[in-house]
Amino acid sequence: MAGMVAGALESLVCSPFELIKLRAQVTSASRVPRSTPVTENRAAAPIIAKLLPGHTPDKKALNHFVTLLSTLTSKHPNLAGALLEYPWMMTGSGKAPSVCDVRKRSSIISLEGWGALWRGIRSGLVRDSIFGGVFFSGWQFMHDVMLNWKAVGMDPIPRSNEEVGSLSPLSVSLAAGFSGSIAAAASHCFDTAKCRSQCTVLPKYISMERSLLRWTRPGNRFERYTGIHPADRNVLFRGLGLRMARSGFASFMIVGSYYLTVNYLVSEGPKKRGSKENKLL
Repeated sequence: MAGMVAGALESLVCSPFELIKLRAQVTSASRVPRSTPVTENRAAAPIIAKLLPGHTPDKKALNHFVTLLSTLTSKHPNLAGALLEYPWMMTGSGKAPSVCDVRKRSSIISLEGWGALWRGIRSGLVRDSIFGGVFFSGWQFMHDVMLNWKAVGMDPIPRSNEEVGSLSPLSVSLAAGFSGSIAAAASHCFDTAKCRSQCTVLPKYISMERSLLRWTRPGNRFERYTGIHPADRNVLFRGLGLRMARSGFASFMIVGSYYLTVNYLVSEGPKKRGSKENKLL
């Protein structure tokens, strides 16, 4: 339970940093060019410049949209300019901007609002709570098993774990790595759901529409509570092996380096103090 609480707190604190990092990675890996060159930024409408500074709609998509509307009877002298005044047409096609255009903190806040920094918090809380609970409980269980195994050949039989003694840093690190891999496998589907939601640009005017229309989340009750979209059911376990390997190696290295550093500081501290005392004598 303590591990689950720690995981939930970690999710709340790290969610904004994870969102910005993930969008920066997607932008660097994407080869899709920006929809508008920098020289056309001055042509943006005031509402678009306020929501997403430096962004202008795609001229080709906007002209195509105006061409479709030209069949209707309209007395408006400047239909394209009027469409630009609506935030729904800020890309020229009615779709939300790409992740490549909304990757900086200022752009995310101006277009999507402060709440976007914690997008996918449902799946993030479930992911980190499960990871923390499984990791610490599994690590503690394996630690107790190794202590009991070590106490089998001791005579007399120890009455407490303190009498058994400490385990080797290697065995403790291997137990932590194995527990990290199991925890990653148990929480991987929620990690995928959170990454998918963070890579979706949802402008705040669309969020306002959904709240006014009382838009309900799609999917069954479990998917609504955990933040999983029904369209992602077939991709929830992609990259499972890679995440298990990453979490296993990371847990092994963190715990191993921690114990090695502590042992070094504990063993080197008395030696340095003893050498100083000998010099004074």
